[in-house]
Amino acid sequence: MLESDCNNSRVYLDYAATTPVDDRVVEAMLPCYSSTYGNPSSLHSFGTNAKDLLTDSRESIAKYIGASADELIFTSGGTESNNFAIKGVAFSNINRGKNIIVSSVEHDCILNSCKWLASQGFDITYLPVDSKGFVDTEYLSKAINPDTILVSVMSANNEIGTIEPIDVVGKICHDRGVLFHCDACQSFGKIPLDVNKSYIDLLTINAHKICGPKGIGALYIKKGTNITPLLHGGGQESGLRSTTENLPGIVGFAKAVELCYQEMEREKIRLAAMRNYLMQYILDKFDDAYINGDETKRLPGHLCFSFSGLEGETIRLLLLLDEMGFAVSAGSACSSNGTNGSSHVLSAIGLDQFQSRGGIRVSFGRFTTEFAMERFIDALSIAKKQLKNIFSN
Repeated sequence: MLESDCNNSRVYLDYAATTPVDDRVVEAMLPCYSSTYGNPSSLHSFGTNAKDLLTDSRESIAKYIGASADELIFTSGGTESNNFAIKGVAFSNINRGKNIIVSSVEHDCILNSCKWLASQGFDITYLPVDSKGFVDTEYLSKAINPDTILVSVMSANNEIGTIEPIDVVGKICHDRGVLFHCDACQSFGKIPLDVNKSYIDLLTINAHKICGPKGIGALYIKKGTNITPLLHGGGQESGLRSTTENLPGIVGFAKAVELCYQEMEREKIRLAAMRNYLMQYILDKFDDAYINGDETKRLPGHLCFSFSGLEGETIRLLLLLDEMGFAVSAGSACSSNGTNGSSHVLSAIGLDQFQSRGGIRVSFGRFTTEFAMERFIDALSIAKKQLKNIFSN
């Protein structure tokens, strides 16, 4: 029986931060610790067996995004992949231009990479979004100039769940001869992605958001893309990311991807139904509730909402829910860009300094049941009654 099916168990509703690892993924990884534990760079049979697993895993993951296996470089996760993409392209194209365009709602690892590049003399343009979190593609078209070398727009936002129009963004970049990087850590395995259809030159993906292990991710780099490695050493990963490969993580990553794509359509329908049920309940039950992000063009297992006038009580609400056995989040689990606890994403969509502190993110996935969601709804109603209107205007 799943934990979330048990009356007295805790319910985990923070899948956007990380996910439980599927037992089938763990099972796939175990031989890498007990029998196929060789270094893939070694020439003996232990090494060649490990190399075969590495090759199979790379091919398996690449096919799901429409890429060739030799275009996929394994990393330690989304943060490294994003740093590699942003800084690697910047360093290798500095003689061609110094302008980089990023959306204002990107993950902190991209925004902070760009902040650091700005200190090194690069020019960063921040792409605005509308009240639902969609990037302004007309602004992008006008912002691209002869000095622009890279555009970075995420596939779906980690805080508010809005799915960005990356096909349009990619086409604009392609037509203007500018590289397009897309951070797909939140959307990969949940909605279809095709690097060719979306004209993506660099794509960031990782495992721990799709019921896979932590500490493993990948960066798709389109053939012919000029990029400078961040790590130098023994020449692993086609010389682009030197270090001994995390074989257990890579094998687990491949298995997690396989399971996601096998179950994607069924899960999309199931999770979207739960999301819509929760959203409608909140809007019907609470007159002061409002949704952050688009109500339909959002990730299926993701809902971000706030209570008007109670934004300053968000942390207290989360702690109350945690005491009652429910784990939810206030925006991103790894955000530091906000000031005084405010969210840069909520600020970007037009919320004021108090409202930007009030996002409540409920995210769920493979092991979340309807029964668990019903229990959460009851707990939310009870916990909200204990809040006080501190920051009302």
